[in-house]
Amino acid sequence: MPTTASPALIEALERAVGAAHVVHAPEDLIAYEYDATIDRARPDAVVFPSTAEEVAAVVRAANEFDVPIVPRGSGTGLSGGAVPILGGIVVALTRMNRIIEVDAPNRVAVVQPGVINLQLQETLAPLGLTWAPDPSSQRICTVGGNVANNSGGPHTLAHGSTVNHVLGLEVVLADGRIVRLGGRVLDAPGIDLRGLLVGSEGTLGIVTQATIRLVPIAPAVRTMLAIFDTVDDACTAVSAIIRNGVIPVALEMLDQEIIRIVEPRIHAGYPLDAGAVLLIEVEGLADGVAVESAAVIEACRASGARDVRSAETREERDRLWEGRKAGIGAIGAAAPAFYLLDGVVPRTKLPDVMRGVLDLSARYGFRCANIFHAGDGNLHPNIMFDPQEEGATQRVLDLGGEIMRLCVDAGGAITGEHGIGLEKRSYMEWVFAAPDLDAMGRIRTAFGSAERLNPCKMLPGGHGCASGHAQELAGHLAQPGVYL
Repeated sequence: MPTTASPALIEALERAVGAAHVVHAPEDLIAYEYDATIDRARPDAVVFPSTAEEVAAVVRAANEFDVPIVPRGSGTGLSGGAVPILGGIVVALTRMNRIIEVDAPNRVAVVQPGVINLQLQETLAPLGLTWAPDPSSQRICTVGGNVANNSGGPHTLAHGSTVNHVLGLEVVLADGRIVRLGGRVLDAPGIDLRGLLVGSEGTLGIVTQATIRLVPIAPAVRTMLAIFDTVDDACTAVSAIIRNGVIPVALEMLDQEIIRIVEPRIHAGYPLDAGAVLLIEVEGLADGVAVESAAVIEACRASGARDVRSAETREERDRLWEGRKAGIGAIGAAAPAFYLLDGVVPRTKLPDVMRGVLDLSARYGFRCANIFHAGDGNLHPNIMFDPQEEGATQRVLDLGGEIMRLCVDAGGAITGEHGIGLEKRSYMEWVFAAPDLDAMGRIRTAFGSAERLNPCKMLPGGHGCASGHAQELAGHLAQPGVYL
């Protein structure tokens, strides 16, 4: 089949990873032209390495033929981070899926980047251990993707995001060298290059192995569902819980729109007439859990909760969490398409910002379902639309920009866990001054990756990259094989 990659490049890639692990026929490349957002661009080839040495060989081949490289895990990213916007080679790391070591006494594990998050959790559970990052996509997302995006999840509020649970990394740099950063201890000496790599979205290097910190599973846990008539009351309760001296391990919110989508499919026990619910979890020693649960219930009732229910069995707890974890998939089944946003605001600004989000969505004429990490103010509005409707996609992007601006004006930020990627790099100038962005660009230059690894991601501008999201979309539509 014809391909935009030169035969010489394909031969070099086949030498690096084997002919069976190189994809370059146009019909096979379709599956790798998008992640879980709405931007698309087709690569020239996809490779599936199985070792760090093979990744290094691919990088050297890309350098020889002057083509860009885009690392990819399971493709569940929500910012366009794995979209090969300038073509080139997608390095899919899904074959590198071994759990190399679990050192339970020292609470350390060594894993390859293609290990599925949930697979890792299931391996650790019999040992009484867990890896704290638990994105809602954990059934399919990879550890490498979690590292690239500094992913969070419902339990970020108490445990922190991925960077707090990565001790060391093996990385292939842009020149094909394999280096090790960090180690097996929490505070390795020297400049924290490991910390720079976590959350760099594949722009500084390709992670081929991670040494991660494990934490014990808490001896006691209580999961509660607080039911409110309005989103305002539920938002008020979030701050009230924290003021009562409790930092829940999870504090999630679902509004009425998402409840009415999820509940008929999952039967989690969310009341269909509720304006919003909070899914709240506390953990620790049994006596402490009892005290903190009472404080949570008091704060919710004082904020207007009409009921607070506690899961009495593991099955009830799992069902409540199933409704939260399956929420995004349920939206996908309820609408032709949706645009999932990711912004952060101070907890005390949640009521005002949520009103703003719903008002903006109504003004643009779109349904909006909100399911998010309320405890750390990490919003996830889901804008539902029909991409076949003329102008709908552009209006959705315009709405997304207004919502991001709303978050920034409230003292927040443009991402909490999904990353910047392609989608939000034109918003970076809203939160960083030019000298700050220049410093970030210099880091990429120092790593030798400025125009080689995952180009056109995170930072505005760049060689061959459009300067803004609207301009980028117009450019994509003009490129062969690139479409929304």
